[in-house]
Amino acid sequence: MAMPRPTVAQFAYGSCTVVLSTLALLLASRTSSAAGTAAVAVAALALGLLVAVKAPGARRTRRLSVVRPAPARPAPAASAEPVRATVPAPVRESVREPVRERAAS
Repeated sequence: MAMPRPTVAQFAYGSCTVVLSTLALLLASRTSSAAGTAAVAVAALALGLLVAVKAPGARRTRRLSVVRPAPARPAPAASAEPVRATVPAPVRESVREPVRERAAS
C-alpha cells in the first residue's frame, strides 16, 4: 500500500506548529544550554508531526465500479393532428355612434 502524500494544509499546520511551539517552549523554559535547546527542538518537531498527521488531509477513496446509465428512451413520435388554438373573434363595429359635428358659429 502506497503512503499518501501530505496536503498543503498538512504542511502549513505542521510547519506553523513547529515554529510557534519552538518559540513558546524556548521562551517558557529560558534554557541556554545546547541539551535544553535540542530537547525543545525535538519536542516541537514531534508536536508539529502530530498536528500534521491529525490535520484534515486527502480522504481515501474507494474504487467503485463504473455504472453506465441506461440508454435514453426515444421521444414519442409527434402526432399527425395539428394543434388547435382558440382565438377570440374580432370585435364588430355594428354599433356606431353618430358623428357629432361642431356647429358653425
